[in-house]
Order: sequence, then structure tokens, then C-alpha cells
Amino acid sequence: MSPNIKIDLERIFADTPGKESCIHLNNCGSSLMPQSVLQSQIDHLELEAAIGGYEAANKKYDAIEAVYDSVARLINCHRDEVAVVENATVGWAMAFYAIPFQAGDRILTVEAEYASNYVAYLQIAKEKDVSVEVIPSDENGVVSLETLEEMIDERVRVISVTHVPTNSGLVNPVEEIGKIARKHGILYVVDACQSAGQMSLDVEKIQCDVLSATARKFLRGPRGVGFVYVRSSVIEHLHPPMIDLLSATWVSENEYVLRSDARRFENWENNYAAKLGMGACINYALEIGLDNIQARIDELANYLRDNLQTIDAVKLHTLCPTQCGIVTFSIAGKDSVDAVQTILEQGVNVSTSSPSSTLLDATKNNLPVLIRSSVHYYNDHQEIDRFVSIIQDIANG
Repeated sequence: MSPNIKIDLERIFADTPGKESCIHLNNCGSSLMPQSVLQSQIDHLELEAAIGGYEAANKKYDAIEAVYDSVARLINCHRDEVAVVENATVGWAMAFYAIPFQAGDRILTVEAEYASNYVAYLQIAKEKDVSVEVIPSDENGVVSLETLEEMIDERVRVISVTHVPTNSGLVNPVEEIGKIARKHGILYVVDACQSAGQMSLDVEKIQCDVLSATARKFLRGPRGVGFVYVRSSVIEHLHPPMIDLLSATWVSENEYVLRSDARRFENWENNYAAKLGMGACINYALEIGLDNIQARIDELANYLRDNLQTIDAVKLHTLCPTQCGIVTFSIAGKDSVDAVQTILEQGVNVSTSSPSSTLLDATKNNLPVLIRSSVHYYNDHQEIDRFVSIIQDIANG
């Protein structure tokens, strides 16, 4: 490990019980939780079982409220700009579908946009008579900021970007895009599902109006919980597509009043154990330091890429200048689904990425189903060496 990376790996490894049973290289799917994150959820579930769900939530009120402070520290915002939701898709959609689109509006997005977001654009395009347009990228997936600037006119309602795509290590230049969006007063939405937890996120630097993320990926939290940030200056202009008695107050027979903060995008019932787990995983990441985490992930990912490139049959997807912990590739003459099954049988967790998840990028680059691996700071060189050895055997088989 580089001397510039200040992480207590011995402690990290001991805090990660999953390392005893597998080599986990599927962190962009769902990471292994630290013991403390697991225990925070167990403790709350046991409290619910002992005294009741409502009573447990009341007893842990301060800890539950502190989750909003943790998210605020993670992304540098105010706690009132945070909504905790069932998952990042729900958070993203609650904000996106709240945008008051009008006929003739334009949505600008990127080539490596995620399927769930893009189908939402298409739905709005049909319902509201708006257009969806893609900012061009070069052969390495790097967005053309110059072309984006040229595409701007008064009809652009929103620029919506996935920070890190699901099918490669590409990192989109969200801060540079944010400068353009802010310059022209355009609403800016960022999907940070794959970046939260593996690199620093600062909504003031990104200059986004909406940012969504999940706990289960690089934040090392539980499934079934995430958050969405909505900038205070735009909250009042966004009416959620669904409301309930938490997001709004029923004030008379024919009238309701929405909350003034981001919790207008929440609903009343939620998984408090998972919510506390997300707070615990964020605090864990903040204690280690996001810069330290990113440096460690970059080191391991580069080590993995360098070793995979020594195998003639392996073709890496995207060698763009700015990459992260996701490493996707194919093996010549081998079916990726079959290869992943072989890898799993040998105790290494990876997954596949299908062309339909990022259809524009896959079509442009004629991508097959890819083997998707992703490292985290709790991985090590020995685990990567084992994985590369398995790939070598599959390539030679």
C-alpha cells in the first residue's frame, strides 16, 4: 500500500466478517458491511421485537435524526436538504418526476446513462412532449463539455447525469458540467449511486440541485435504504409525484400544505433499522476519510487493470483517463455469464453488466455482456491475484 494512504487495514479487515467466507469484488452491486453497521441494525430490530416498532423509533429518535446530519456531512449540505428513502431509485424519481416539465422542454444527458433513469426520460418525453438529447462523448467515454455548451438554449429544462456508470470505471466530470448548468441557470440532477462511498462528494463543488445515492454499494450499508439531496433554493418549486401525511399536512377539507424541507420527498413508513445502518456506514466512511478511501480504491483498481491487461484474451471496457473502482471486461471466445458462474464457484463474487443497462454506450461500442468486478478498500492484492489467476484459467480453458 502506498505510504500516502492512511488506512488501518488490520482493523478494517477485522471489521469485515465477510472476508472470511469469500473474495468480494462486487462492491458496485452491494458491498460487505462492517460489523458495526450490521450490529446497529441488529440492535434496533431486537429493540423493536422487545418493545414494539413505534416505541423503538421513539426511543431512538435522536439517533434516527442524526442520520440526516451524517448525510449532510458526507455531501456538504444542510440536513434540511436531505430525504432518506427506500432506495436511490425512489429518491431520484421523487425529485425527477417533481420537475414541472412543459411541452418543448429538453432533457440533456450522457451516453453512459443508467437504464432506470433513461426510461424515466422517455416516459416524460411521451407524456409531456419533451425531447431527450445525449451529450456526445469521445471514444473513451469522455463527455464533450464544448458540445454541451453549444447545446444549451432556453428550452433546456434539466441536465441529468450519472456520475459513475454501472458498466465501467468511467467518472463523468460532474463538477465541470455543474459549472455550465449553473452558468445558464439550468436544473442539474446527479445520480451518485456508484460514486458515494468511493470518492468525495461535495454538492457545492458539483453545483447540483439534486443528488441521489444508495447505502448498499460503496458506502457499505444495508440494502433497501438511500437518500436524495435537493437544494433548498429549488425545493419549493418541486411538487413530489406522491405525497402522504409526512410530506404534507392536511389543513382543511380541500387543502394541504407541503413540508418546506426535503422530507416532502419522503413517506411516513420506513425501515428504521436500515436507516440507522445507513447512518452507521456513512459515519464509518467519514472516520476513515473519503480521500483515503478513494486513494486505496484507485490503487487496487489500477493493480487489477494492469494484471488483467497481461492476459491476451481479456478486453477491458473503457480506458478513459479518469477511472474508479469498477473494472469491466470480456474474455475472447467466452460467454460472460458462464465465466461469472465459474468465478462464483471458486469463491469470488463478481457480476455481469448487460448491454440493456447502458444501452447507448453498449450500442455505440458494440459491447457484449461484460464481467463486472469492483474493488473496495477492504480488498487486497492477494485477493486480486486469485481473481486474475481464475480469469487466466478461464481464458486458457
